Amino acid sequence: MATSKSILGEQRQIERAINLIEMGARLQVLESETELSYERLLKLYKEVAGKSPSKGQLPFSTDWFLTWQPNIHSSLFHNIYTWLVKSSALEGIDALIKAYQLYTEQIEACGLEAQLSITRAWRLVRFVENKMLQTTPCSKCGGHFVTEAYENPRHFVCGLCEPPARAGKGAAAGGIQLQ
Repeated sequence: MATSKSILGEQRQIERAINLIEMGARLQVLESETELSYERLLKLYKEVAGKSPSKGQLPFSTDWFLTWQPNIHSSLFHNIYTWLVKSSALEGIDALIKAYQLYTEQIEACGLEAQLSITRAWRLVRFVENKMLQTTPCSKCGGHFVTEAYENPRHFVCGLCEPPARAGKGAAAGGIQLQ
């Protein structure tokens, strides 16, 4: 009976890896979130994506998540992720996968292009877990936004309530048109 458990477990690992590959996850994410060997992941990646995985290191800076438009997308994703972890039986990478699917559905429903990749979403969750970033409620609207660790919530105002001066000016570059 132990053999069938390990076969089913391996099948779940493969399904998880396929979902991540189809979402565009980097190989380092797959290695971290599955128990499959590097060689199996490499073969699976080539089979599913039809190409070799991207090379190079993953983005490590927290700065990207704090810039105006990426912050809005990151905050939306992280709120979905947090809600799923609290309100469902999903946890870990499965919650991240589902949250990313919901994030992309919402963004597409608004006619926008996703700013956040699955790899950046995975990195965001790790940054929050390691207290390098946190979420802070906006003192004006009450929404929770990704901020630097230890941001003072009493004085924090989000980028939706007070957008930067040039925000929304470049529609061709994906800017949001503010009314």
